[in-house]
Amino acid sequence: VLVDKAWCLNESEPDSIKRVFKPWHERLNITKLVSSDSDPELLVYVPFNGMVKLKSIFVWGGAGDRAPQSIRVFANRDDLDFDSVGEAQPTQEWPLARGARAPVEYPVRPAKFSSVRSLTLHLPSAFADEETMELCFLAFRGEWLPLTADPIISIYELTPNAADHKAPASELAGHHSIS
Repeated sequence: VLVDKAWCLNESEPDSIKRVFKPWHERLNITKLVSSDSDPELLVYVPFNGMVKLKSIFVWGGAGDRAPQSIRVFANRDDLDFDSVGEAQPTQEWPLARGARAPVEYPVRPAKFSSVRSLTLHLPSAFADEETMELCFLAFRGEWLPLTADPIISIYELTPNAADHKAPASELAGHHSIS
């Protein structure tokens, strides 16, 4: 995860989203969290420093009712905001566990997350009817692949052009004999 380039809309404190990307041994630390500002909704953008074959997402909002109630995940979408995310079709979505005492692992559909460069996570509501949502831990499990520096260029010919595929004369001369 490129933590320095991750961002969150509607966080109460700027750049507090960076606190939820913690090492595994600190996952239960609830002092490092992100809270929503004006309503219980967060939109989180998470870029990766390579291509990821995502297998699962770990989400935890603490054991209280300020935890997120559901999550909508969009693969490779960096163009979403609160105006557009409601109409956008998520790559996958889940209801989240209520009252969890530790982060919960949510498996993804592997075919939909086989080449992920970034994720946008929409957390639309909390379990409580309050104006605040809290997110304490966010992590991902998968296989990381480095990005190639140069793009791969390929040419596809629907109908081959014979002039592009000339064979040497020696290959054209067949060995035909009549007996």
